[in-house]
Amino acid sequence: MTAPTTTERQALAARLRESGALRTPAWRRAVESVPREAFLHPGVFLPAPRGRWRPLLADRTPEAEWARLAYSDQSLVTQLDGSLTPDQATTPEPVPGVPTSSSTEPALVLRMLESLEVEEGQEVLEIGTGTGYSTALLCHRLGEDNVTTVDVDPGVARRADDALESIGVSTWTVTGDGLLGHPPRAPYDRVITACAVRRVPYTWVRQTRPGGVVLTTLGSWPHGGGLAKVTVGADGTAEGRIVGPASFMQARAQAQPPVTGDLAARAAYADSEREVRVPPTVLDEWNPAFLAQLTVPDAQLVHARTAEGEQQRTYLFAPDRESFAEFVPDALASAGWTVRQGGPVRLWDQVEETLLAWRDAGSPGIDAVRLRVTETAHHYWLDGASAPSLRWEHALR
Repeated sequence: MTAPTTTERQALAARLRESGALRTPAWRRAVESVPREAFLHPGVFLPAPRGRWRPLLADRTPEAEWARLAYSDQSLVTQLDGSLTPDQATTPEPVPGVPTSSSTEPALVLRMLESLEVEEGQEVLEIGTGTGYSTALLCHRLGEDNVTTVDVDPGVARRADDALESIGVSTWTVTGDGLLGHPPRAPYDRVITACAVRRVPYTWVRQTRPGGVVLTTLGSWPHGGGLAKVTVGADGTAEGRIVGPASFMQARAQAQPPVTGDLAARAAYADSEREVRVPPTVLDEWNPAFLAQLTVPDAQLVHARTAEGEQQRTYLFAPDRESFAEFVPDALASAGWTVRQGGPVRLWDQVEETLLAWRDAGSPGIDAVRLRVTETAHHYWLDGASAPSLRWEHALR
């Protein structure tokens, strides 16, 4: 762009400060200095009806419109299906696809950076370079040589590196599996991720100095993720809590294949059917969805919809254990639903027990969840709750 975006950056910083996402002068200076539009080339995908995405190219969009989009309070998708970028779309018409890279909503980026509590001279490992915008903010705050960023996708990493260089930033950009960290530059004072994981890789703990912090989103569902902040101890463990809700694309190495195909066939053979005590609609709420993922970490929540987008059925599937729970609207049931369950694991029985115990404990927020990471397991518990169903242990296989 030929026109500067100083005004837009200042306006963004003011909005972030007003919302509480931006609290410290050093991060405000970073927001006001780093041009987000430089990290959106060659373009973005905007949401369109029926789950499609409309490509919008930077060089074919008026500068004022592009600036408004770049500094809007939203995440902007930059890649679909692990390869398709907006400039590769053969038509300006909306295309189908699943987002696999994006420029994260600025409010979430700054909330996480503030939560990282960095200090001058500290070294940071960033997992999930994405467009490189958050990398540039980190470099502005800490210096280029103190930031290492890793992305699994060579194309994404290359575009981010080009964007960083275009604004005069040369830092340590690495293409590789971020779940392995980056041992050559370890140890780090801080680890921050722009992807969601089902568990904190112990390699991140191992590569963090005692007293250092790992900040990452836990969860595998599209919603219901928790932002975990743990401090690494001298004994090699890490302990902390969920500091708030967060949603990111899944790290590719930990991503579960989506449940597809004939869902009715997957749920054809139920071993039991009963009225629910807790309606499945509660999983549309953030806190219950997070607790459900702690309870059945290998399960996927699936909403079956018609071609017009109308929801038909809701399921929990744990394909590796050949177990399912299917929820059927039932006007005669007291809670309005019945549940059909099959396979060796009664998924909804376990989730329901957790949610009832959570309600008995006063329905505390997601920030009541604490966790401890060791080399062999993850331990979770709810502050002040004594019910066994509000304590979880996930052994690392």
